[in-house]
Amino acid sequence: MDMSVKQLFQSGTLGNLILKNRFVLAPMTRISATATGDVGPLMTKYYKGFARGGFGAVITEGVYTDRAYSQGYKGQPGIADASQQESWKKLIHKVKGEDTKIIMQLMHAGALSQFNGFSSETCGPSAVLPKGEQMAFYHGRGGYVRPKEMTSEEIKIAISGFVNAAQRAQDAGVDGIEIHGANGYLLDQFLTDYTNIRKDEYGGDVISRLRLTSEIIERVREKVGKTFTLGVRISQAKVNDFEHKWRGQIEDAQTIFTGIAKTGVSYIHTTEFLATAPAFNSGSSLAKLAREFSGLPVIANGGLNSPDQAMDMIKTEQAQFVAIGKGALAAPDLPKRILKEEPLPEFDFAMLMPIADIKVSELSTVNNG
Repeated sequence: MDMSVKQLFQSGTLGNLILKNRFVLAPMTRISATATGDVGPLMTKYYKGFARGGFGAVITEGVYTDRAYSQGYKGQPGIADASQQESWKKLIHKVKGEDTKIIMQLMHAGALSQFNGFSSETCGPSAVLPKGEQMAFYHGRGGYVRPKEMTSEEIKIAISGFVNAAQRAQDAGVDGIEIHGANGYLLDQFLTDYTNIRKDEYGGDVISRLRLTSEIIERVREKVGKTFTLGVRISQAKVNDFEHKWRGQIEDAQTIFTGIAKTGVSYIHTTEFLATAPAFNSGSSLAKLAREFSGLPVIANGGLNSPDQAMDMIKTEQAQFVAIGKGALAAPDLPKRILKEEPLPEFDFAMLMPIADIKVSELSTVNNG
């Protein structure tokens, strides 16, 4: 093995966590929870497969936080009540039993909700119709509905949802929590200029549009304690707007990442279509900008499936960890394969099929475990 690739197998620190290597499973929506939002029967085997495959940490799919407006997909797991919290314990125990850390991603879908078992409405920072169409892959159909503009009281409910969900996740045994502030969901909707046209303290310039994300991180930090690992995921592109870039480019990046660094967060997780590409027309990647402006550890996600691509991010200090998505679906034991210098299988987009739609007899071929 090339000596530089071996750096991928060196331990690294993420907050107070020591990961055995630099490979992290990226969060991927799998819509395989029960009708009540509890962990479904396929989920434990799915996540344990990646842990057994050698990943240093797994980040769960987005988990909804409250019974108001947060749920995004039919079959999405939640941690909004005691039953859902209890259902996660076995899964968490199984993953940790493989010497792999588990980080739960907390998510509020906002205006991009395709299914909500608790409300017939969607909500967002402003009553702006989302671009694009719902994802049929996750049982959506047609365009998104126009959301209602959240009131001050509904914003407080959303904040409390994240805080209470974080406490439940910590009590259930997770090693860390990641706040989902990316990909067009609620917190990203507040950050984005064209979806947030509010006139109050949560709208206006970049700092004001970042306020909700910052407040949630600060409140969650107070709840889980100073040393618990707490991260945030940030992106420019969205599931319904792949081409979006921050209007202020470098200036916005500096404002966003320096602002996040002040909240007490442990790390930043950036995601782009291609993590190695310039964040804007030229220059640094989004991961590198996050690292430079925040001074925090960075997890980079986006097309880093080959060891050379992954190693380039680590070697050039653009990121300290790499999050693997599609490559992990193709090879749930990707770290072990790289370590043994075994070939990696080609990715087939059929692998993105939600595991709820895969026969139980086929699951072992999906997750090797």
